[in-house]
Amino acid sequence: MSESADIRQEDLLVERIGDGPVIATAIHAGHEVRRELLPFLALDEATRAREEDPYTDFLVKVVPSWIVFRRSRFEVDVNRPREEAVYTRPEMAWGLHLWKRPLPETEIERSLDEYDRFYAELERVLRLLEQRHGCFVVFDIHSYNHRRRGPHAPPDDPRMNPDVNVGTGSMDRRRCGPVVERFVRDLRAYDFMGRHLDVRENVKFRGRQLAQWIHRRFPDSACVLAIEFKKIFMDEWTGVADVERLEELRRALESTLPGLMAVLPTLPGCGAERETDAHGTGDH
Repeated sequence: MSESADIRQEDLLVERIGDGPVIATAIHAGHEVRRELLPFLALDEATRAREEDPYTDFLVKVVPSWIVFRRSRFEVDVNRPREEAVYTRPEMAWGLHLWKRPLPETEIERSLDEYDRFYAELERVLRLLEQRHGCFVVFDIHSYNHRRRGPHAPPDDPRMNPDVNVGTGSMDRRRCGPVVERFVRDLRAYDFMGRHLDVRENVKFRGRQLAQWIHRRFPDSACVLAIEFKKIFMDEWTGVADVERLEELRRALESTLPGLMAVLPTLPGCGAERETDAHGTGDH
């Protein structure tokens, strides 16, 4: 399998497919916009970056298999349904005026082609994991702002803004519940710089298109955790990372892997007999 573990880099994404039944995605880490769209772009660089998910491309590398989408969500948002994936109106993008003038249909179609290419590649990769392992877990990693009132204003109310929001809105909770419970318990238990992280389920986000799409396409094999880290690891107004906190968050995420590996084979249809078959003839 050594050849499959090499990093593959394309215009749309960077990926690495290694060993094990856990894969991570960073679909809002990208900041690139196609050259043809730059004359239309009205949004300044800093505002655009603030609504993206910087450094999540570092967090995904906690597992051997990962996919990082390189395009900015302001070009095409693969975490929205296809008909909403290109922000054509301010109300689709937090009221931000993204374009100086309406985008030509040809450019919208090019961006939607990128959307389709991404999901085609995602399906290819996940089918490979399904074939090898029977069942798998996806870390759908994001980050979110909590100082929207300004860099010097108080942060948003922590009662509605946990350190980590775990979105499971599209999950079959009866099948994947043990994965969620073990993940949340282990992440809460981690000693994060002398305290414990506030980790809660579906408080602020429930998971969107990526999680929904995977659960529809892989109903008997996938458990997707849409993990939203509050931007406690960076200054969301300047974009500067707190490297120590960022690295500690990655270690916290890593601490959940042994528990997931223990609980995944206990799920319906994910037992050792299926895994043995997946490593046998390879005929499915």
